Amino acid sequence: MAVERIDVPGGHLAAEIDGDGPPVVLVHAGVADRRMWDGVVPALARRHRVIRPDLRGFGESLPASAPFSHPGDLVALMDALGVERAAFAASSYGGRVALDLAAAHPGRVVSLALLAAPLPGHDWSAAMREYDAEEEAALDAGDLDKAVDLNLDMWVRGPSREWDGPLRAHAERLRRAVRVSLENQRRSGEYERGAVPDLVAALPALDLPVLVAAGTRDLPDFADLAARLAATLPRAERVSLPGVGHLIPVEDPARTAELLLRHLSA
Repeated sequence: MAVERIDVPGGHLAAEIDGDGPPVVLVHAGVADRRMWDGVVPALARRHRVIRPDLRGFGESLPASAPFSHPGDLVALMDALGVERAAFAASSYGGRVALDLAAAHPGRVVSLALLAAPLPGHDWSAAMREYDAEEEAALDAGDLDKAVDLNLDMWVRGPSREWDGPLRAHAERLRRAVRVSLENQRRSGEYERGAVPDLVAALPALDLPVLVAAGTRDLPDFADLAARLAATLPRAERVSLPGVGHLIPVEDPARTAELLLRHLSA
């Protein structure tokens, strides 16, 4: 499928569209781009119109040069494609974006699948704080290679595994996407605006089906966040994925597709 350029206020999003049927929008992680869903799309596209954008500043979507919000971009994407309502499946930071969208524009979202999603205000573990400080130091020093390696080590290998062949293969497939995201990170942060003033306070009002998933080999913070989301969202189903790390669609696309198809059909 060819990459389409979709105009959004002040810029554009690169997106791929596959299949036909009820629309589902796949939102990538903050250390990836739309290609992290490559292994999931074929199964979904047999039943759904699958829309995969690169968020602004990721993949082939240029970074912002004026204030914007990712949820606002996704609404503009839906409008451009003639999609009134869609299901959303989102990984990591993409889950935060999808939650913001559902809170700000509830009429546009049919359901959510949140795979290792964060929340604002979480009391992060020492391991996460150490990683964040090391990444900031590397970026301050202009050492992008080190920052990329730190991110791959945290988000692909994770806190409790040694590198092996499959994990290194995942890391190499993601390396370019991670680099692009880091190159644009501070510029995007300068212009990015939230869609709702208090996302956590808005969660109990999100009356729609939500799948909440986390892998057991991820940073333990994300199991805690999944539990918090499942306890707060009124129609949430929580799933734990044994042996899986943070980037669930990359590491286990077959199980991800199975979970999403079951969720979407229900």
